[in-house]
Amino acid sequence: MIHPTALIDSSAKLADDVTVGAYCVIGADVEIGAGCVIDSHVVINGPTKIGEYNRLYSFCSIGGDPQDKKYRHEPTTLVIGDRNTIRENVTINRGTIQDRGETRIGNDNWIMAGVHIAHDCVVGNHTIFANAAALAGHVIVQDWAILGGYTLVHQYCQIGEHSFCGMGSVINQDVPNYVVVSGNLAQPRGINLEGLKRRGYDAEQLSLVKKAYRALYRSGYRLDQAIEAIVQLNDSRQTLSKLISFLQAAQRGIVR
Repeated sequence: MIHPTALIDSSAKLADDVTVGAYCVIGADVEIGAGCVIDSHVVINGPTKIGEYNRLYSFCSIGGDPQDKKYRHEPTTLVIGDRNTIRENVTINRGTIQDRGETRIGNDNWIMAGVHIAHDCVVGNHTIFANAAALAGHVIVQDWAILGGYTLVHQYCQIGEHSFCGMGSVINQDVPNYVVVSGNLAQPRGINLEGLKRRGYDAEQLSLVKKAYRALYRSGYRLDQAIEAIVQLNDSRQTLSKLISFLQAAQRGIVR
């Protein structure tokens, strides 16, 4: 299962069924779980822990030093969950001690060719990163978010659950849950209606999300007034609770 040209450090820990292709380099303090397939010419540096059933395509560079001039070779980490697809030429860096000391990728993510995920980022579950999307340091991308090709996200921004960032978006503020944005600089364009339908939101929930969007973007309210209006809209199923929490916690302001 391991090609004879692969170079694997003696301290690396690979499950028995891991496949490693030609000319891979797997460094010290790397752990790779069961069922992973590592194509040819992949470089994985540690400390990095990769879960089960991930597929890494050729020429990925995983667990590299953070691109931060303050970095002084501290033993920071990268943690990748399960069942992720990481396509060609993706780069994912470890964290820095100035933040959490860890970059973390969740489960079931689809990360296309040329994507960059910088130090101290946190990516949730079921996200899609289209080709050449790039996260600066300290970015948080929540579950089910989609980043179109060539999307650029400024450091410390947050991308909310079920949001959609159109191709070529330049994002320098937080993108709330459910919202579709696009442009340079990104502007709100509506809600991710089709995505929410696919994920089981019923007509009542979709109506609430639409009303929340109108309160946030079309009412003329200040942000605090919009949040209060959305609190009043929330139902017994707490459909809007995560959106409310996101808005209340926004540190950089929101795309608006």
